[in-house]
Amino acid sequence: MAGAESGAEALRGDDKLPHETQGGSIDAERNLPGSQDQDDFSVERVERVYRKLDFRIIPAFWVLYFLCSAIRSNIGIAQTMNASVKHDLVSVLHLTSKDTSTALALFYVSYVIFDFPSNLVMSKLSPRVWMARIVFAVGVVGTCFTAVQDAWSVKFLRFLLGVVIAGMWPGMSYYLTLFYPPSRTGKRIGMYFSAAQISAAVTGLVSAGFQKMDGLGGLVGFRWMFLVYGLLGCILGVSLLWWLPDRPLAPGQERPRSRWFGWIPQSPEALTGEDAVVHYHDLRRVYHVRPWNVRDLLYVLIDWRLWPLVLMYFGVVGVGIGTQLYGNIIIASINPGFSDIEVSLLFAPIWIMDFCAILLVTPISDRFHRHRAVFFSAAVCIQITGLLTVTFALNNPWARYGGLLMVGFGLGPTVPICMTWSNEIFQRRHGEVGVAAASALVSGLGNLGSITTTYALYTGWPEDAAKGPYQYRRSNLTMVGILCVSIVSSIVMTILLKIFGNNRSHKIIASSGSSAVDADEFQDGAARREQQQRGFTRMWWNGRK
Repeated sequence: MAGAESGAEALRGDDKLPHETQGGSIDAERNLPGSQDQDDFSVERVERVYRKLDFRIIPAFWVLYFLCSAIRSNIGIAQTMNASVKHDLVSVLHLTSKDTSTALALFYVSYVIFDFPSNLVMSKLSPRVWMARIVFAVGVVGTCFTAVQDAWSVKFLRFLLGVVIAGMWPGMSYYLTLFYPPSRTGKRIGMYFSAAQISAAVTGLVSAGFQKMDGLGGLVGFRWMFLVYGLLGCILGVSLLWWLPDRPLAPGQERPRSRWFGWIPQSPEALTGEDAVVHYHDLRRVYHVRPWNVRDLLYVLIDWRLWPLVLMYFGVVGVGIGTQLYGNIIIASINPGFSDIEVSLLFAPIWIMDFCAILLVTPISDRFHRHRAVFFSAAVCIQITGLLTVTFALNNPWARYGGLLMVGFGLGPTVPICMTWSNEIFQRRHGEVGVAAASALVSGLGNLGSITTTYALYTGWPEDAAKGPYQYRRSNLTMVGILCVSIVSSIVMTILLKIFGNNRSHKIIASSGSSAVDADEFQDGAARREQQQRGFTRMWWNGRK
């Protein structure tokens, strides 16, 4: 970690450009094949560089988010596994409804508390090493779930899981801004966010197999599930040290080794040769940041732009987590005649719909990046329609199930769009510390919505969980209400940005902090292109013109 930090400090320097801190770097840059003024690089050449980064970063993020999402959410499916023979989590550990809802909510309590400091640590140390640490720790805690014996151990491990996983999701968003301009991150966030949806689907499908393993080796089915996912997480955490690249270095610079952390393996640089020069010219902003200080952080915290984003995230993530953890329970309540395995199999298509929406909407939202609120609000309206269908189509179980599919489709694009909009607003206004702090606060405080849905709704609301045709009606309508808050917040944000704009913070410029740079800092190649929306230019049907 210290080695990477030293490299970052060398990059940041004392208000100097890379060639001023590293005497030969500018000469090395000029001698590279194809080195030229940034205006000369074609869009096709720049896009080839970003595609190369995609192959290096996105698969690693996809796999780690898949496994961590499975470890985080498999407690939901464990509540119905082998329930017919009383080998489900609730029956084996003699959990009450309040025990279950408390355990689920405790994860988000610790997550909210530690999300913000974890992301700030990542911005100071090596993002690669910090991310590997998170995934390895999640695997260890996930494996420990195999040994749970009673309610207190489940609650303790859920709280601990929130501690160790905190910073992963906003950290991934922050990490992307080290390699991509914010206007291009929506599609990439959607790419790896889809892993959570596929994970939810696969967890439901694979749980059918784990249920068949019930009793093997003296372990019930859900214990096998906890064990396998946890061990895979540990293996992945170690492998990320070689897989993920560290923050990019300017052409000609070398990454120093730390004498204290020299035992940590170095991963190959993300870009070399002409590719590194192209990236440097296109995204100079990530190479010339200065260390941020407490004053910079305070300016982020008092920026009003933060709070509409938090409320947007509050609604959609609350509904998303509620659907992920209670979706199988809702399906079982729609038709009590479904078997345990049928419930697991019907749970998967919700997340397939979610996955399809991500692939469809997030790339288009990047091309029309000035209209994030439109894409966000339209997706939320689909969720609301689905929840109302689940709530009121009482005489048609399959229509109610169709409502859940609509909820899944609407959920897909909302979280990536919210995080991308945060990156766009706060990188422009506050620089690197703005991205690190805002993404963590939007994710952390927004997850108070997850606490609401996991603790106060569904099984956590005994009167609403009572068997009958109106089971979970009030919980569904509560989720509709918080989704309406999300829509209103996105509209308010759009109006206020029209009125007040999103220019660089003059307070930060005067503070000589992390964003105190010349006025043309953001006039790199990417910033010039971001002044106009790409729209549907350079698409396959118009010959990429």
